[in-house]
Amino acid sequence: MDRVVSWLVQHERRMFNFVNRRMQHRRLDLFFNGITHLGGATAMIFIALCVALFGRGSWKLAGLESCIALAVSHIPVAVIKKKYPRLRPYLVLPDTITYKNPLKDHSFPSGHTTAIFSVTVPLMLMSPWCAAVLLPIAILVGISRMYLGLHYPSDCLAGSVIGTGAALAAAAFIG
Repeated sequence: MDRVVSWLVQHERRMFNFVNRRMQHRRLDLFFNGITHLGGATAMIFIALCVALFGRGSWKLAGLESCIALAVSHIPVAVIKKKYPRLRPYLVLPDTITYKNPLKDHSFPSGHTTAIFSVTVPLMLMSPWCAAVLLPIAILVGISRMYLGLHYPSDCLAGSVIGTGAALAAAAFIG
């Protein structure tokens, strides 16, 4: 079992280093610094509420599912962050590239990735053409968290699973 864990950690760090150090470019700095905010609380609450309040028919329902999923998804995130206090990559890995005001709380799981998946999955379920646009955006938010030196790949993967699970539960409960 130790060999499996060691292998996973090695490959996760390799993936993190590729995204965080090898992909660096001035234009990507601007892009990822911008897109990461789409997964932030302000943007996700605003988008979910707007769709729920101003949408019609299926859109309104998907917006309500997004609001519920967003609220519910952050309960396990808060519990896991307290129970498994993982230091952020820039605090552990030398030469990690980070940007202004790096977060100091625990990294596992990624709250931004959880949020964007919890809000976008109900919209993707409602309309397949939305998935073609929203899924790449959600994935890019996860990548941005690694690019900015704030999360490991497994933090983002866990966030996407939690957000998707909360969204599917909300859709099953409401829809």
